[in-house]
Amino acid sequence: MTKEQSFKKWFTFFILVLGAGSIYKLPFLKSVFYGQMQEFMGLSHTEIGTLMSINGFVTTFGFGAAVYFSDKISKKKSLPISLILTGVLGLYVALFFPGYKQLMIVWILFGFTCDMMYWPVLLKSVKSLGDDSEQGRLFGFLETGRGIVDTVVVSIGLFIFTYFGSSLSSFKASIVYFSIVVIVIGVLSYFCLEDDKIIKKSSETGGKLDYKTVLKMPELWMIAFNAFSVYSVYCGLTYFMPFLKDIYKMPLTLVSAYGIINAYGLKMVGGPIGGIMADKKFKSPTKYLKYSFLLVAISLTGFVLLPHESMNIYIGVILTLLIGVVIFSQRAIFFAPVGEINLPEEISGSAMAMASFVGYAPAMFLYSIYGNILDRFPGMVGYKMVFLSMIFFAGVGFVLSSILYKRIKLRKEKETI
Repeated sequence: MTKEQSFKKWFTFFILVLGAGSIYKLPFLKSVFYGQMQEFMGLSHTEIGTLMSINGFVTTFGFGAAVYFSDKISKKKSLPISLILTGVLGLYVALFFPGYKQLMIVWILFGFTCDMMYWPVLLKSVKSLGDDSEQGRLFGFLETGRGIVDTVVVSIGLFIFTYFGSSLSSFKASIVYFSIVVIVIGVLSYFCLEDDKIIKKSSETGGKLDYKTVLKMPELWMIAFNAFSVYSVYCGLTYFMPFLKDIYKMPLTLVSAYGIINAYGLKMVGGPIGGIMADKKFKSPTKYLKYSFLLVAISLTGFVLLPHESMNIYIGVILTLLIGVVIFSQRAIFFAPVGEINLPEEISGSAMAMASFVGYAPAMFLYSIYGNILDRFPGMVGYKMVFLSMIFFAGVGFVLSSILYKRIKLRKEKETI
């Protein structure tokens, strides 16, 4: 690879990271301004939860719809349009402060602009930047880059809110800021990203490949449900925060600080760890997922058996963060195995959309299930049930990864004969 090609590759990656790290600030406004949404928008806990639920529902089925068109639209069109439309929706919210019913429509539209139109094409674009020996690092560094952009964008948004008096107008100003950032990155993406060559014929078969080809690939279904397992375990990380508060009696200020580390810090640490371990140590994202699932299952099993009520709070914090690093390293690369199954480039967008449809499905129901468990079984009993559920999903992921890795290994052995 020449210097010019290398620069072009990493510059494209940089532009993709900017968009990936900024587009979700508006639909996930509650992650930064939950209290402000209640105070200034007059939303209840239930109403905020409903906004996120309908967004998750649209998102999941939007991934399914994206299977049909994600390989037919160039990233030069799809990504900028998605970013700009998301920003326009944010400006509408900031300038008109619509009522709850109108907000529901906005959050439904976020599901289309941020996920159905954007995410599968982003994953396809990242995958196309390297061969199968680089997939772990590319997806790992994508997650790290998102974490950095997340932190910078959120920090400036919070600064704007506090600098202008922590008032209604400053809240609106922060939303306007998030919106303008996304629009500017969308315009930048249009001018900086190259137009994809939409391939209609397979170079191997000479026949037309489409979404039906994707749905007939058993390895891709394994990858999708592998991602489902990773995300199911990842959902459980949310409950380390109330666990430390309820069981270890951690003060609320420390819980907030822990939340920042858990949301952003672990993403920046786990991303490169997962990418480098997958490519350099294990030489396969699937193999790394296999053994990391095993590590998560063993670690959580040991964690459940500890006498938490009598342990030092800092031991609990360290152990949960260490488990979180491994889970974030998995989340960073859980789509990287797509690069190991010899997937034709002309259907990679459809493949990513289908894998996303299955992989992110737990967001529709698992938070509600985990939350219901904790409401019905207060205290340590409920938390143990959540952690045991995480262990179960890690076990499922270990089995799927083991089978998939054997299939990939056999295929590679046949190719060398």
